Amino acid sequence: MEKHHVSVVLRQRRDRRTKRLVRRVLPFLAALFLATPGAGPVSRSLAGNAAVGTHQAAHVAPTKALLFDLKLHETYAGLGAQAQGLKFEVFEKAMTGYLNLKQGGRLADGKQLLTVVDFDLPSTEKRLWVVNLASQQIIFHTLVAHGHNSGGNEATNFSNTDASNMSSLGFYVTGGEYQGKHGHSLRLQGLDEGYNTNAATRSVVMHGADYVSEAFIRQNGRLGRSLGCPALPMDQYAQIIDAVNGGTCLFINRSHAGYRSKFLNQHVAMQALAAEAQRVS
Repeated sequence: MEKHHVSVVLRQRRDRRTKRLVRRVLPFLAALFLATPGAGPVSRSLAGNAAVGTHQAAHVAPTKALLFDLKLHETYAGLGAQAQGLKFEVFEKAMTGYLNLKQGGRLADGKQLLTVVDFDLPSTEKRLWVVNLASQQIIFHTLVAHGHNSGGNEATNFSNTDASNMSSLGFYVTGGEYQGKHGHSLRLQGLDEGYNTNAATRSVVMHGADYVSEAFIRQNGRLGRSLGCPALPMDQYAQIIDAVNGGTCLFINRSHAGYRSKFLNQHVAMQALAAEAQRVS
């Protein structure tokens, strides 16, 4: 008990030190990054002048990377995400995509919400998080089902094909709410070509299901499964849908599943983050 208490105290102190460092360094790094002529793609600098480009890359790229890494770690620590089971590696991917979509004007301006589903975890664990980036809070953390043909307790197979009854990986933008065969539901637009772009035609939506519950797990050893939808518990689905509807980001992850995405462009994410830091400084 005493050792646990000491480790918690040390972690809290480390998190506070990280936050103080980020608050001091972020505005300076953002200003430096935006004011530096070499802040564009490093490859373009190298094409223009190999010697100068190499010199700029040595100074600019670490600056951008440090800004990005510091901000993501600050946000992750502020959310208490580790204590709620969200791995930093998954959060980093989700945030990279979120920033790419935001930079590209694909997300609603009025909502800074990010929903993450991590299919690295089995269905018996809470593997959906809704993150409010404005208030730095995880506002929902709950169970979520995967597709019937994606696997039993774990989701290991994924498809973008109609009637596959599998889940689809990648980035989505939420659409509007509607009343369907599952009741109150939320449309999803898949953005990753080859991975989830058939979500709408497959009727892959967010909805509630009575097979997504602790009681179902106790009786069956796992959650029930959907036809590919990220189905939610009946006692939370309406609140979650009401919160995330209308142009927010959803990311469905599975590591080592061959997933690639143009939205995992860290250069674009770094630019978006630096511009935001400059705006609020």
